[in-house]
Amino acid sequence: MKVTFLGTGTSQGIPVIGSTHPVCLSEDKKDKRLRVSVMITHEDRVYVIDCGPDFRQQMLNQRATQLDAILFTHEHADHTAGLDDIRPFFFKQGDIPVYAHERVLKSLRKRFDYIFETENKYPGAPSVEEHVITNAPFFIEHLKVTPINGMHNTLQVFGFRFQDFAYLTDMKAVADKEVEKLQNLDVLVVNALREKEHLSHFNLEEALAFIDKVKPKKAYLTHISHWLGFHEEVQKKLPENVYLAYDGLTINL
Repeated sequence: MKVTFLGTGTSQGIPVIGSTHPVCLSEDKKDKRLRVSVMITHEDRVYVIDCGPDFRQQMLNQRATQLDAILFTHEHADHTAGLDDIRPFFFKQGDIPVYAHERVLKSLRKRFDYIFETENKYPGAPSVEEHVITNAPFFIEHLKVTPINGMHNTLQVFGFRFQDFAYLTDMKAVADKEVEKLQNLDVLVVNALREKEHLSHFNLEEALAFIDKVKPKKAYLTHISHWLGFHEEVQKKLPENVYLAYDGLTINL
């Protein structure tokens, strides 16, 4: 299995429009972050977690030629707003399977009604194959997926475990019974917004404490804002088994 970080930024990305913050002005490509998403390549299949407003550019960056499913963590725009850009894959492959909580699918049906409607459908609109997920393991073809339930302030969100890899974003709280699903990981990805505490995201201290609780072999931080600091400077301060993810990073498991 291969994991590619399509985007590692927070909801506004880095640089933030109009910002003169030093990180936003950085020339280091690792300080330039599209909205958060990862691509999972398993055998000959390609799955994406979240489909935000940078989805088109992310697919072009990866020279992607197929998309076999999308998993959604939750319904916020920075995780869903790129859904219309599945069109090239739909025209080539047909309906694109999407996996999400019923609440998230309801939100998508409202915001992208023309994708989900079945009568008098516009011929240029894509279509999807809906799969409702709950907090129970399921399969995408031959790949087992274990949801990890968490809270994003008061909003329920899903993380996902695939084999010995787990991806959690936009988490602020994860119950102990959910942490039990994360034992014996090779790689854990978790959000770390900034150093200052935040209402709905782990800050750096909370993310590191969560990593210490889960004890994966390696951990990567994502959903990063410019307030966390320069990539290279932050990396020097992290424990030896913890890394800042960056756009385009690929890890093999």
